[in-house]
Amino acid sequence: MSESLPPFPKPLGWADEPRLLELGAGIGPEADEPCLRADAARNRARLLEAAAQLVEQCGVGCVTMEAVAAAAQVGKGTVFRRFGDRTGLLMALLDHSEKKLQAAFLSGPPPLGPGAPPVERLHAFGVAVLRRTVDELELQLAAEGEPGRRFASAPRMVLSGHVALLLRQAIPDADCELLAKTLMGYLDPALVHHLTRQCGMPTARLEAGWIDLVDRVAGGTPSY
Repeated sequence: MSESLPPFPKPLGWADEPRLLELGAGIGPEADEPCLRADAARNRARLLEAAAQLVEQCGVGCVTMEAVAAAAQVGKGTVFRRFGDRTGLLMALLDHSEKKLQAAFLSGPPPLGPGAPPVERLHAFGVAVLRRTVDELELQLAAEGEPGRRFASAPRMVLSGHVALLLRQAIPDADCELLAKTLMGYLDPALVHHLTRQCGMPTARLEAGWIDLVDRVAGGTPSY
């Protein structure tokens, strides 16, 4: 170990929050169909309402393309054309809370939004994501696609890009892109499910663990 470590690679990813905003704006039905006709938009809203009612009445497991079509009184092909597959449908159900979270960390008040030191913003970001995940855990788990799709989805890229941006502000010499992916692993719905449902850990413990992890990685002042 006498040789010095090689320099960190030049960070990839986004350079600033305006570019994150551009990507964040490209999430949801408007991104896929900017000229979506009024009747198509109404049909989409009707399908999402039917899917949301199924979730509320009998859980995420009941939400299939066939069940949504029957509840909305449309053909199954209509649901497939609108959402592609079940994962696309479930991700669309998460769209509202996703956009609300994005608005909070991109342009909301500090410490989650701009104006606070980067480590404080990372603290607030992780806590906000954990609370949202706990609130929507079953839906988020069901919406997880295969690995290639899961990590390359626009919402996941926005979250990871935001973490990388804050890390570059806090520790500019680090491989912030890779560290961001690593930190995002702590917020993964499957891990949150394991820790809260299978290990019985309270959400407050996960939030404290996130803050401690960020302090150790990004050089914050530990609160102990």
